[in-house]
Amino acid sequence: MSKSLREKLLFLAIFTLVGFAGLQVPFNKLLGSNVSFTLFDFFAPLAGAFLGPVFGIVSVFSVMVANNLIKDLPWTTGAIIRLFPTLFAVYYFATLKKGPNNWILAVPLVAIFVFLAHPNGRQVPYYTLFWLIPLIAYKFKNNLYMKSLGATFTAHAVGGAAWIWAFNLPAPVWNSLIPVVISERLLFATGIAVSFIAVKATLKFLAAKHVLPELKLSQN
Repeated sequence: MSKSLREKLLFLAIFTLVGFAGLQVPFNKLLGSNVSFTLFDFFAPLAGAFLGPVFGIVSVFSVMVANNLIKDLPWTTGAIIRLFPTLFAVYYFATLKKGPNNWILAVPLVAIFVFLAHPNGRQVPYYTLFWLIPLIAYKFKNNLYMKSLGATFTAHAVGGAAWIWAFNLPAPVWNSLIPVVISERLLFATGIAVSFIAVKATLKFLAAKHVLPELKLSQN
């Protein structure tokens, strides 16, 4: 096993443990289900930055599945949908600066199409304007906060497109969610950016003290 792989496996284990702890701290329930956002949503995208998209996605997915299994949570429709949006945020955050072949930018566009294909979605087409933010953020991809905003709205796009088909929420509900989405996603973006700075500084300190090996970020 190469040194690089050993280091990634080590950090994979660390992120898995920290992520599981974060999942135990809910702060907002998703409308239409018993599923909640947790502190895990603040730093889950960071897994991609420090571990790369593949290891990052594996770590995040493993944490969420293990949490459901250990706590014996029911595999409801909401719980299953909850597993996937964050994975797209991980990929967005990990790969946005790598080059012109950023297929992840197509994800919010597909989400817009899927949302508007639903009869209720067609009554609130302006709701999908949120999902243009990842494309706008791409123009400012060197800005940490904008990249964080793009990541969290990519997850929101995937979740929203799945949610409307799974629960058939009516147009008035989506209208009422607009101010909630604004405040919630600004908070998520802030949490992601602050967490990134804090984790990067902590890992750099531990590497300097030879407690942990230095791990290069996946971004260029």
